[in-house]
Amino acid sequence: MEQTVEQKLKALWAWQSVQTQIDKIRQVRGELPIEVADLEDDIAGLDTRIEKIRNELDELEDSIVKRKNMIKDSQTAIKKYEAQLNEVKNNREYDAISKEIEIQGLEIQVCEKRIREAEFEIKNKTEAYDATLKNVEFSKGELDAKKQELDTITSETQKEEDQLLDEAKDAEKNIEDRLLKVTNKLRNSFRNGLAVVFIERDSCSGCHNKIPPQLQSEIRQRKKIIICEHCGRILVDEEIANGEG
Repeated sequence: MEQTVEQKLKALWAWQSVQTQIDKIRQVRGELPIEVADLEDDIAGLDTRIEKIRNELDELEDSIVKRKNMIKDSQTAIKKYEAQLNEVKNNREYDAISKEIEIQGLEIQVCEKRIREAEFEIKNKTEAYDATLKNVEFSKGELDAKKQELDTITSETQKEEDQLLDEAKDAEKNIEDRLLKVTNKLRNSFRNGLAVVFIERDSCSGCHNKIPPQLQSEIRQRKKIIICEHCGRILVDEEIANGEG
C-alpha cells in the first residue's frame, strides 16, 4: 500500500531521531577511534622503517665482509708478486709486476675507504634504528592506553548502541529505498548528521534560517516533502517532531 506523505515524514523523523541518538553515543567516544587508527598507522609505518633499516644494516655488514675478503685477496696477490720480483729477468717484467703490486695496493686503499664509509653509515643507521624502536615503544604505549579508554567507553554504551542500530534498521523498513538513499546522502553531507529537521521558532532547526510563513503552512499540511531552501534538509512540523501529530 502506498504511503501518504504524512506517513513518509513520520517515518523519516523516526529514523532521524534514532540516528541522532546513535550519533550522541558515538560523540562520547570523541576522536578516540580516529586517534587509535592513526596510531596503528604510525606504528605500521615505523615497523616498515625498522625493517628497512635492518635490511640496510645487513647489507652494509655484508659489504664490509666482502671488502675485507677483497683486502685479503689483494694482500695475498701482493705477496705473490713480491716473490716474483726476485725472479724477474728484465726491466719490462719488473715494471709489469711492480704495476700489479701498485694496483693491488690501490685496491686495498679503496676497500679500506669503503669499509670506513660503511662503518660510519652503520653508526648513523644504528642510531636511527634505536630511535625508531623507542618511538615504536612509545606509540604502542599510547595505543594501548587509548584502546583501553575506548574499550571502556564502548563497553558502557555498546548494548544501547546495538539496540538503537536495530531500531534504525526497523525504521528504514518504513522508508522507500529511493527516499532513504537521498536522506542518507543528505545526512552524510552534514557534520551533525541531521538530514530531517523541524521548525523551531519559525526557523529551520538545522541551519537556523527563517522559514517564510507560507512555507511553514505548507509543511504543517504534510501534503508534500519540503526541504529548507537554505540548507536542503527535509523539514517536518513541530507536532511530528514532538510525536503529537
